[in-house]
Amino acid sequence: MPIPLDHEFVRAAARAADRLAAPLAARPDEEPTGVPHRGLARRVKTLVAAYRSPDSALHGSGQAVAAAMTHLRALRAVQTPTGLFAGGDNVQSPPDSAFTVNDVCDAHVLAAGAGPELGDVTAALAEIAGAVCGSLLTGGVHTPNHRWELCAALARLHRSFPDDRLRDRVEEWLAEGVDIDAEGQYSERSANYAAHVSNPSLLLLAEVLGRADLLYAVERNLATTLDLIRPDGTVETVHSRRQDQNHPFPLAPYLPHYRLLAIRTGRGDFARVARLAAAGGIDDPDLLAETLLTPDLCRALPAPTAQTLRRDRYLTTARLAVRASATAHTVVYGGSDVPGHRRIRSGLACNPTFLRLFAGDAVLDAVRLSRGFFDLGPFRAAGMQQLADNRYRLTETLTAAYYQPLPPDRRRDDGAYRMADEGRFSAAMAFPDRPRDEVSQTTRVEVDLREDGADLRIDISGPPVPWALELTFRPGGVTEGAVPIGDGRWCLTNGPMTYRVGDDEIRVEADVEAGEPLAGPDRSDVLRYDPGQDYTVVGGTDATTGNRVYIGGHGPHTLTVALHARRTVPVG
Repeated sequence: MPIPLDHEFVRAAARAADRLAAPLAARPDEEPTGVPHRGLARRVKTLVAAYRSPDSALHGSGQAVAAAMTHLRALRAVQTPTGLFAGGDNVQSPPDSAFTVNDVCDAHVLAAGAGPELGDVTAALAEIAGAVCGSLLTGGVHTPNHRWELCAALARLHRSFPDDRLRDRVEEWLAEGVDIDAEGQYSERSANYAAHVSNPSLLLLAEVLGRADLLYAVERNLATTLDLIRPDGTVETVHSRRQDQNHPFPLAPYLPHYRLLAIRTGRGDFARVARLAAAGGIDDPDLLAETLLTPDLCRALPAPTAQTLRRDRYLTTARLAVRASATAHTVVYGGSDVPGHRRIRSGLACNPTFLRLFAGDAVLDAVRLSRGFFDLGPFRAAGMQQLADNRYRLTETLTAAYYQPLPPDRRRDDGAYRMADEGRFSAAMAFPDRPRDEVSQTTRVEVDLREDGADLRIDISGPPVPWALELTFRPGGVTEGAVPIGDGRWCLTNGPMTYRVGDDEIRVEADVEAGEPLAGPDRSDVLRYDPGQDYTVVGGTDATTGNRVYIGGHGPHTLTVALHARRTVPVG
């Protein structure tokens, strides 16, 4: 019995490719200017795929071939004597060049199977690949996902130009073990790098090397991602260690992976998400080439299974909890790397948001707690404990010190003491040699996740300091019950407030259990977000934008905050 094909999916992929390729083919001799090497290679791959695909308007087009040759000449021109490509912040970068080589090799497979019409294209691609092969064979990396991108390039080179040295180098990298944890999260915990690098690279390696374990790693990551898909069609990133931790990440880049694994495994939950990822239309011009290189993608999806509500998930390795129901989708996060490393750094999870709440169109994007304690920045939990089903405690203790005179045996007559970092700042004070008097503050946030949101109990202990709880709502709604204080900000003291978008709303109620009354709208010194000196010393910030409601005071304090969703027409 013939396997049914999804012709509409293939036609949509072809239309996406044509939107990029057709204007290039219309001006085949126009030299590309300002296009980086990765963009040049992607254009070549798309032009060749369009030429090969019967569903493309450029099928068999000589102008597509001419445009591909124009771009190949430009790509060859930015190859340095090492074969690596010039351009970008990472100089002489094997992994950055690997991204380009992956497209070059895919284009070579497509061109080599097309006959003499693409003979010059095939030869040019082979020349580019041959020039860079040696540098990729011996080159290094500097991020976890780079290993798999580089391995994918080496495996593709081996596929087109067999060389045992290439395969051996891939095996050397893979011998380190894939950096996927017990919960199915890669070490960078990044949706962006999972979708764009790790998953596609491991799928390619599984195919070329016959490694079922690598295929299973991708399936595990996709299974975990199911619980991180938010009601707005994006993937949760608050726990990421990369650039996407401060931005929403769309589901669409996951489309080919969910689709392929759904077709090959029969998983209805993957089929449902593949349909969801394509619901807004297919815009990825690379998808047509993928359908030609991996024909299984063209098969019809299995029947999707309905999403189960309610859903509860606690990722212990990332310290991230999700509870989803027909009324609300709530995220609690306590997995920041900052308390352990005492710094803001690329590659660390730094986002201080510890709770999000989705109630249809009413969205509470971020709940953060700012404190005026030695300018050490907002609350970032150093630990997260599951107290019971859907109950969690987040805890952080901050410590700063005042330093005593140096002991006699540590003193210098010239007063030239070594520069040292004491965790808050650096100075020529030889801090480790001095007795210290410590000042500490502990913050505990207990969260009880409910069907319609969350109840919080926040305890701020230690010396008297100003604090502010910031609730950032997604723009587009109406705030009622809080006092406006300008610049898209409100103050909440007594009584409940609501944030309403159409028929959807989030209700907030705050109550003081211990401590002085909450700060009023005149306390601008309290009702503000302070990112901490790691940002302010360089004139930066990680502040949110949107409609921000503040609840503040001068601690110590213990307060409760109820966050509850109301929806007229729940979605199930």
